[in-house]
Amino acid sequence: MAEFLLLQRLVPQAAKHLFSKRNTTMLQSTSLNGRLGMMPVFVFFCSMLFLPFHQGILTAHAFTGTYGINYGRIADNIPAPESVVTLLKAARVKNIKIFDADHSVIQAFKGSGLELVIGIGNEYLKDMSVNEERAMDWINENVQPFVPGTHISGITVGNEVLGGTDQELEEALMGAIKNVYSALTRLQLADTIEIWTPHSEAVFANSYPPSSCIFKDDVLVYMKPILDFFSQHGSPFYVNAYPFLAYKSDPEHIDINYALFQSNSGIYDAKTDLHYDNMFDAMIDAAYAALEAAGYNDMEVRVSETGWASNGDENEAGATVHNARTYNYNLRKRLLKKKGTPLRPKKVVKAYIFALFNENLKPGPSSERHYGLFKADGSISYDIGFTGLRPSSASPSLASLKELNARCWSRPYFRVVATCTIVLLLALIC
Repeated sequence: MAEFLLLQRLVPQAAKHLFSKRNTTMLQSTSLNGRLGMMPVFVFFCSMLFLPFHQGILTAHAFTGTYGINYGRIADNIPAPESVVTLLKAARVKNIKIFDADHSVIQAFKGSGLELVIGIGNEYLKDMSVNEERAMDWINENVQPFVPGTHISGITVGNEVLGGTDQELEEALMGAIKNVYSALTRLQLADTIEIWTPHSEAVFANSYPPSSCIFKDDVLVYMKPILDFFSQHGSPFYVNAYPFLAYKSDPEHIDINYALFQSNSGIYDAKTDLHYDNMFDAMIDAAYAALEAAGYNDMEVRVSETGWASNGDENEAGATVHNARTYNYNLRKRLLKKKGTPLRPKKVVKAYIFALFNENLKPGPSSERHYGLFKADGSISYDIGFTGLRPSSASPSLASLKELNARCWSRPYFRVVATCTIVLLLALIC
């Protein structure tokens, strides 16, 4: 959209300059054949305007804008993938991440213009690490048949592997990453599909204050080769950052307003002389500090998961609808500002929110089943500015959303066509 708005300003200005008094004199002295000879130039220029909007063309970046959503599906009562696509487009959410490679989901995203990140589960990593053909088989089955119709912009290799209890899995991660990348390279997809692996906070030895954060020694053994590889290929470091989990673990010593982006006294980091007024930024800068300490000053940090549960067990402090709404509303507002952190002010923060829906079949504490921005029926869990699928007097029907969506996606095409038509006609008349 930003590219289009820029063109919308530049094209009329160019036309005005082209047909100014000075340039009109030059054009009037040109024969009709000469002016007709200019048409291929105009046609080429106008055709280039369509490229950013063409739904079937792959782009090299794996994240558009700053806001994305995790689309988890451990549930038996959530909307069908086709309805989810409608919901996401109406909400103008461009970046979607799933945790597997379900074909019904990938197919539903075909021609949507949305950017989809799919996932290779931890259960595949050991085989892929010792056999590149296993990685190739997975790509051939789950990626190759769907591109470029579905814009698969990224593949996650495992999830929260390092810092866990499975040492064999930790040892397998680097080999799996290399073999997946090699398979993508052989299929000429490595330039359009980014690979990465999300990490939990368990990879850090400490994170307070942010500048003191370093990787655990037993994690760094496996982390360093991965960071070397991603550094060579320009891939970011992805971390799952949950102020909710930090607050839940120590509500007596953490100011909930600091966790919720509300007014508070914040914290001061004496080493960097920086002040933090929210935990989300502090968590990101802690990751930057750990990367810097390990020798990767230029690597970008992105957030692969963050969110706040709207319900939980009695011992899960802070898990309320009010807090979930406050966190996600303020987080969205913060991301839409497209700004960095105190330590990296020029590195715009990008994050995938967890999660799209409440997932009624997720194991674990009650909070695990209440992270959704939307309920199972497609209605909003709380208001942060989105509209649900469920018909009501306060929200449009599913059919209305489809009509709205069609208008939103077709409007840029109409304006580009109109602008090009005017420029061509003026070129012929003058």
